[in-house]
Amino acid sequence: MQQISDYELELMKVIWNNNGTALYAEIVSQLSQKGMEWTKNTIITLLSRLIDKGLLKTNKIGHRNKYTAIVSANEYQATQTKNFLDKVYEGNAKGLVSTLIQGDLLSSADYEELRTYWKHMKSENTCDVPIKSEQMQCRKEEKQ
Repeated sequence: MQQISDYELELMKVIWNNNGTALYAEIVSQLSQKGMEWTKNTIITLLSRLIDKGLLKTNKIGHRNKYTAIVSANEYQATQTKNFLDKVYEGNAKGLVSTLIQGDLLSSADYEELRTYWKHMKSENTCDVPIKSEQMQCRKEEKQ
């Protein structure tokens, strides 16, 4: 998966938060709600780049374009996390977790939630575990 810019990522977040599809007007509206007043040319250029990079596809609906994410938010997060882990920590996940703990970025409650999640995943080999954090979502179903 190709790297995307921060601005391209903002567009993808808007589309992912809209159930993976959005019309141009919906994108503009949601960007505006975030305080991002981008020009039409900027948005169209960024959307075109995302299509070229294989993250989006477009369908014509009358005179309007409907943009659909080809890559889910979970897939993107998993790929970017792996890339970051390889690049910064040479694939050493313990190093990353250690840094999170040392920097107070991982609380005791987070640790316990992760531990419960880990235990359940290992013993049940399923994704049906109650998770408080929206960031912790099962990725197995997407790989099928």
